[in-house]
Amino acid sequence: MNVQMEEGWKQLLAKEFEKPFFLQVVAHLRTEKATKAIIYPPGPLIFNAFNTTPLNRLKVVILGQDPYHGPGQAHGLSFSVPDLVKPPPSLVNIFKELHKDIGMPIPSTGNLLPWAQQGVLLLNAVLTVRANEPASHAKIGWMEFTDSVIRKISQEKTGIIFLLWGKFAHEKQALIDETKHYVLKAAHPSPFSADKGFFGCKHFSKTNELLTQQGLDPIDWLL
Repeated sequence: MNVQMEEGWKQLLAKEFEKPFFLQVVAHLRTEKATKAIIYPPGPLIFNAFNTTPLNRLKVVILGQDPYHGPGQAHGLSFSVPDLVKPPPSLVNIFKELHKDIGMPIPSTGNLLPWAQQGVLLLNAVLTVRANEPASHAKIGWMEFTDSVIRKISQEKTGIIFLLWGKFAHEKQALIDETKHYVLKAAHPSPFSADKGFFGCKHFSKTNELLTQQGLDPIDWLL
């Protein structure tokens, strides 16, 4: 598989592309394609998070679980949907918290590309999904790959802010060296759990405080 990825990431992750788990991912996706299964996001957008947030601009990581599985929703950025696609419930709750936290107006778009372009890596732990089958690619090897991504970021960078929302994301905390990085944890923004600690977490203002303390430009969360 010729991985189309921003050069900084491609160099950082070069050895991962040769490991058995990644070859397993490639083989699985080829089998899916051969059986005419519909996979989201489209092939060119599988590594969209890496291509829109170059490694040398990385400041923040927001970890999602797996892509949206409805038509036209997934475009390779966690929690984000393309323009003109209705924001899913978790994203609506993210916008509600942004409004409470920093007074941001609720946006008309669910496209988080402007965040990615400012250094927010919108990373799903699983990078593909079969249409209408959530978590259908959770065990094909993607998890090993994205765990390696988190480890590599932890090893090679300093001062990155990791936003871990929900139990699944919390489990990734063990991959992060907290003597070098910042971890902010909260409940997942899903309607099932947002009232249990996502609302009121103030992660967006806290992120900008931590960036400012490091002499870095804060994220403009407005879309």
